[in-house]
Amino acid sequence: DTQVQTYTAGLLAETIRGGSSRPVVVRVFGPDHAVLHDKAEEVRRSLSNIFGLVDMQVVGEAMEPLIDVKVDLAAAARHGLKPGDVRRAASTVFAGIEAGRIFEQQKIFEVVVWSTPESRNALTSVNDLLIETPNGGAVRMSEVAEVSIKPTRAVIKREAISNYLEVVADVRGRDVASAQREVERRLFDVKLPLGYHAEAIGTYADSADSRARVLAAAACAIIGIYLLLQAAFASWTLTTAMIAVIPAALSGAVLAALFDGGMVTIGGLAGFVAVFAFLVRQLVLLVAHYRDREHAGAHVGNSLAAASTRDRVLPTLTAALAIAAALVPVLFAGNIAGLELLRQMALVTIGGLITSTAVVLLVVPVLLQKFGSKSIVDADIGVAHHA
Repeated sequence: DTQVQTYTAGLLAETIRGGSSRPVVVRVFGPDHAVLHDKAEEVRRSLSNIFGLVDMQVVGEAMEPLIDVKVDLAAAARHGLKPGDVRRAASTVFAGIEAGRIFEQQKIFEVVVWSTPESRNALTSVNDLLIETPNGGAVRMSEVAEVSIKPTRAVIKREAISNYLEVVADVRGRDVASAQREVERRLFDVKLPLGYHAEAIGTYADSADSRARVLAAAACAIIGIYLLLQAAFASWTLTTAMIAVIPAALSGAVLAALFDGGMVTIGGLAGFVAVFAFLVRQLVLLVAHYRDREHAGAHVGNSLAAASTRDRVLPTLTAALAIAAALVPVLFAGNIAGLELLRQMALVTIGGLITSTAVVLLVVPVLLQKFGSKSIVDADIGVAHHA
């Protein structure tokens, strides 16, 4: 199974979901591992007949063998041994114990007492291990303890101070969104005891939450920008007209991102923000200059809009060319390590500068001719009447 994803997406998957990148992931939380395993299997069975879910399994239970030494307290006491003496002897066989240190040439070497490799290959070797007793004798491990091998968890996964297991699956033959919604509906039918609960996460759930947050933040930003422009232009009509040209002005940035493969990275988003900031600044400067000329008694109509635009051609082109010239070296540097994000930012920014400059110099004057003079006069009348 091969998956291709960006470095950022892989890093986020490793951090947020513990490395799981399956489209459908149900995380079952609970305190007791035995009950948790049973409930995870119950969730798997409940979801197994959903159309489109394949390769469903419970993950998160990596097991490894462990030597379990259960000391017979009565037998150990008869030989004068404490439980710690017995367990220490067993751990010395498999893990070793530090007996001292050697200092040589400003280096420190630990001296570890450990058993021979052949004595660690069988459980009988541990049972036959001789333990020294306080009276100078020796007793076999099997006489004072029960030694066995049992499976134990190699990794215990926890989140929010709770253990969890994951039920994961792939989706084939249907869209991930509908499969995720059906999984969430099925989870309501799974009865879990107090202290246990299941959550549907997975790549689709994470991306849906991210999209919702981004859309909410974008909506708040658009409303805030609209209100700020209205305060600057003193006209709802003119502000609405200027907001309407923003998509056309950003079209060059969109086309540049599509030309670069269609996948927008953090660098691409930074490019969109830079183009948007440039566009809004030029809009405000052009409208402010138009207003200054009108207040100074300049002619209204076509001549005023054209004259105001002619005055702003050189500053607007100079600003756009200066920004583009600074980004051209990054654009032609290629996919050099460390410049991947900067390259798309440069491409998106240059593409957006072309269209936004054209919109400011060609489209906005028409809007000023149509809405500018009337809106500004109305705004001045309103201010005078209030005074």
